[in-house]
Order: sequence, then structure tokens, then C-alpha cells
Amino acid sequence: MSLNLNQVSLAGRLTRDPQVKALANDKVVADFGVAINRRWKGADGEVKEEATFLDIEAWGRTAELVGQYLAKGSPVYIDGRIRVDQWQDKDGSRRSKMKIIAESVQFIAPRKESAGSDHAQPVAAGSRPHAVEVAGEVAAEKDEPPF
Repeated sequence: MSLNLNQVSLAGRLTRDPQVKALANDKVVADFGVAINRRWKGADGEVKEEATFLDIEAWGRTAELVGQYLAKGSPVYIDGRIRVDQWQDKDGSRRSKMKIIAESVQFIAPRKESAGSDHAQPVAAGSRPHAVEVAGEVAAEKDEPPF
């Protein structure tokens, strides 16, 4: 029996503003980074912390919405899959890099704050304030992120 599963779920904060590109074949791609923090108490009783940094790639309408509504520091929840890009550098050495291909992105907080305003702007208007639909899912604003 062969078992193949490539599924990732993660929650974190953007480490940089998304870079959205329109490609020649009318496709849109957004590249951004996410940091995921982990805290635990060590055997010595001290609180320890580590951060994992991942590169994320989103396509199509999801990429457009990510570019429109997210910025560095935005909290997100992402479902996706792992992809490893491989290439040869100019010295002929083989290189590889792992990235996450986002299949759905849930925005956990409101959109970027507007200049001079003390209140964050909602990410979308409508019957569900402070919510936006991305890749067929609805992400509602919560008082506190789940991490």
C-alpha cells in the first residue's frame, strides 16, 4: 500500500509585505514569508523560544487578496502543501529550497491601519463585518489570535 500525503497547516505572522506578480499567462502569484513562534519550558524551568521562518507562495484570486489585505506583521492561518524547488546556481552547484504552496489563507485580523487612524480598518464589508472570504473559506476577526 502506498500512502502519499502532503498537507500543511500553520499559523503565524507575515515577515514581509507580499510581492504580487502578474505573469505572462494571465496568472497571479504572491510570495511572502511567515514566522511561526514556539515557546516551551525547558528542563531547567526557563521559558525557551524558537522561530521558524517559511516562504509561502499563493496563486490566483488568493494571491490577489493576500496582496490587497495583508502586510508585514499580519496574523494568518494557512492550509497548503510543501514544494521543493531545485536549480543549479551559476557555479553549477545544485540548490534546493522548500516552500509552502498556500491552498487557502485565512486572515485572522483586520486590514492594515490607515495613516493617522487609531482604529484598524475591516478587511471587507457586508453582512459579516471584519470577515473576508479567501479560497472558499471565511476568516472572521477574533479578539485574540489562536497562537
